[in-house]
Amino acid sequence: MTTHLPSGFQYLPEYFDRTAQKELLEAVTNAARGDAPFFQGHMPRTGVPISVVGSNFGPLGWVADIKGYRYEPLHPKTGKPWPPMPKALLDIWDELTNYPMPPEACLINWYREGNKMGMHVDRDEHDLNAPIVSISLGDPARYRLGGQQRGGKTHSLKLSSGDVVVLAGEARKCYHGIDKIFYGQSTIVPMGGRINLTLRRVN
Repeated sequence: MTTHLPSGFQYLPEYFDRTAQKELLEAVTNAARGDAPFFQGHMPRTGVPISVVGSNFGPLGWVADIKGYRYEPLHPKTGKPWPPMPKALLDIWDELTNYPMPPEACLINWYREGNKMGMHVDRDEHDLNAPIVSISLGDPARYRLGGQQRGGKTHSLKLSSGDVVVLAGEARKCYHGIDKIFYGQSTIVPMGGRINLTLRRVN
């Protein structure tokens, strides 16, 4: 990655060791087998399916359907509350953000072979000054970070399992996305692909 990155951007390679990664994946697996199975969202207005399937931890979960993007307290398919966040996620929030309140949502996105995430800014939260903490598990991904306006110069880096990225300050309002999944390069996700855990404060 080159210089001139926006302030508030942190890249922490191998923050979680393999044992800690497996513990987080076990929590994801238990949630998916219980009241919070992975589901496929849809683009607002058009209803086009989103390729990346997702779920959530925490009191609120991010959902996307023809009515729009929003946070809800219940799973859209099971009608059950989202499972509580693992302690490791609450701990990393405290360690890396210095934010006075805990995260309210942890998005669980499962990227499979060929999946991408277009450049975007997360704007569904009320306080855009609250940071975002992103944890990578499984197959590597090429992450791209731009500026606060769409287009222009971008920076890229390869995120591997256990890596953590923090978007705070200026970086919190910058465009970012996933260009590519290097499918099959990691064995830690039993069914293959990349699991991304994204901690957010909603209100």
